[in-house]
Amino acid sequence: MNTLGYEFTQDEITRAAVSTFLLVIIISLSFATIDYIRRVITVIRPTKEIQKCLNELTHGDFSARVKPTVSESYFGDIANDINKLAKELSSVETLRSDFISNVSHEIKTPLAIIQNYGMLLSDSNLNDEKRIEYAKVITKSSRQLAELVTNILRLNKLENQEIFPSKESFNLSEELCSSLLSFEDIWNERNIEIEVDIEEEIYTLGDAALLSLVWNNLLSNAFKFTPPGGRVRVYLKLYNDKAVVRVEDSGIGMSEDTIKHIFEKFYQGDTSHREKGNGLGLALAKRIVDIHNGEIDVLSEIKKGSSFIVTLPHSEKHYYN
Repeated sequence: MNTLGYEFTQDEITRAAVSTFLLVIIISLSFATIDYIRRVITVIRPTKEIQKCLNELTHGDFSARVKPTVSESYFGDIANDINKLAKELSSVETLRSDFISNVSHEIKTPLAIIQNYGMLLSDSNLNDEKRIEYAKVITKSSRQLAELVTNILRLNKLENQEIFPSKESFNLSEELCSSLLSFEDIWNERNIEIEVDIEEEIYTLGDAALLSLVWNNLLSNAFKFTPPGGRVRVYLKLYNDKAVVRVEDSGIGMSEDTIKHIFEKFYQGDTSHREKGNGLGLALAKRIVDIHNGEIDVLSEIKKGSSFIVTLPHSEKHYYN
């Protein structure tokens, strides 16, 4: 009244109060609606999308992904992490399926041979010469099957093993020479020229027995793929405090595509030599070298041979951890 010079009647005050109350309600409802829409867009919808994706993943659908629109909400980081997890699970599932498929195939082959030749041996009219021949085939297939199972178990164990309980410094020069000499009968029989340049008294820290699997595999492949009259070279040198082993052959070589996959399980670039291996040797070798904090690489050209280079940490003589 003092300000406006006007005295409000009771009706006007009542109408103003009701109008103000209604206006407050309308504004509150508007804000509540806006807040609900905001929560639906930024919280409820992304949460349901994430729950849906996780539910699909738990039921084995590893192709499930959280929609990109969720990444723009408050749950963006969570959605991105779930998508990364789904991608990894999908990759692992693919590897598992391929692994089971390959194992099944690799085991079926020698089993089929053993079964077939076992049936042939049951023929009472079979002469001694054929009987001996079939028995040798069965023995060879049994040996391949045993080697396959052994390598699968080794690889499975190594893939879940990061640290060895004990490592010791050993003479790598002697171990490499010992592995090479075990192939003497093969290189003499096939008239393969051997070139050796192994520096003496080079030590590395690790498991000598495990690393011998690497040398035996690399040397076995070198002699396997080198034709009679060819050449195999074995080097061991110390470079920048690293022990470097190099195994070269003058064999058939590999294509670029084969080189990309050569360390994968069951991969065999040259299918003509499938009966001589199971494709686990180089995968096993790589895992062993990785555990020893080393590196393994390959250089190769078709018809120009291959060269495998293994680099391991150098250690002082008689060092133990």
